Amino acid sequence: MFNDVFKGKKVIITGNTGFKGTWLTLWLHHLGADIVGISKDIPTNPSLFEELKLTDKIDHRFADICNLEEMKNIFKETQPDFVFHLAAQPIVSFSYEDPVSTMNTNIMGTVNILESLRTLTKDCHAVMITSDKCYDNVEWIWGYRENDALGGKDPYSASKGAAELVIKTYFHSYFNKPDSKVKIVSVRAGNVIGGGDWALNRIVPDCMRAWSENQKVKVRNPNSTRPWQHVLEPLSGYLRAAQVLFESKVKITGEPFNFGPNADQNHTVLELLEAISTHWDFQTVEEKFMIESDTSFHEAGLLKLNCDKALFHLQWKPVLDFKNTAHFTGSWYNTFYNIKDDNIFEFTSNQIQEYADQARQKGLAWALNT
Repeated sequence: MFNDVFKGKKVIITGNTGFKGTWLTLWLHHLGADIVGISKDIPTNPSLFEELKLTDKIDHRFADICNLEEMKNIFKETQPDFVFHLAAQPIVSFSYEDPVSTMNTNIMGTVNILESLRTLTKDCHAVMITSDKCYDNVEWIWGYRENDALGGKDPYSASKGAAELVIKTYFHSYFNKPDSKVKIVSVRAGNVIGGGDWALNRIVPDCMRAWSENQKVKVRNPNSTRPWQHVLEPLSGYLRAAQVLFESKVKITGEPFNFGPNADQNHTVLELLEAISTHWDFQTVEEKFMIESDTSFHEAGLLKLNCDKALFHLQWKPVLDFKNTAHFTGSWYNTFYNIKDDNIFEFTSNQIQEYADQARQKGLAWALNT
């Protein structure tokens, strides 16, 4: 996979104890990378990072990306070949409760990582992860392209739009030079689901917590439509972007990329619950959810991404259809909660391998070493 470009390479992952960060850490571990993980805490309980016992397999540092000097010191010591910056405050509802820390983490934290990249004395390839919420969502029916307007009506979306502007500024001010040691891309994805997510105020984790305790889950908008994608989909895009940056066959440094599902992946919250519920022992989803009328904060509606640019420059496209996305997700939680004697590290690793096998069968470039 990925032409073995990560094998034996030093890789920094910020936010490595989060949901996406943990899956990325595990995947890069299997790809043979020498990983340094940076996170300020273990964000959830349970924690996928702890369940997989990844502290035994990487060099993990508890540190805050808001501390510039600490970041500089780690980068100076590590001299990474690759950087994946995922650390963030990721919850829309929390951004309303504490906009200052959200802005500080998502904007100034990104500045600090970019400043740390400037200190490097060797070639480095950085993938800066933001969000599909970075776009100014006017809720039109077609997908947003990378050159569409940035912005947001809520503090979280605003912070991600601002992070994108910061990344663009640093590229043009410091990294867009022939002698630059740093190559960089920004990547945008959203509505990610999959096993091991226990974040608050997300529909799948809320379901899993409630159903595992034989309780109904509270659903705000069961008929809301989202372009659901499994966590491995954008991660394969992030890794592919890093591979192309490294191989320099296509000049993509400074470019933003969207990673999202196919247009026909839009399904309602209720359809998602019905698909995932097949892995749980009850007759109907209606037995397990209740409608909640809490609309105390604005949350964007329809938001789709146009991923033509990733297809053209990276030969990337999604692997899983909606049925398989729900199956990967539901089977993981079923294994964790109901088949407790199963090896969750092995099961999670097998899902990565199964995903890669399906990508290889589809002839995707990243899954076919050349």
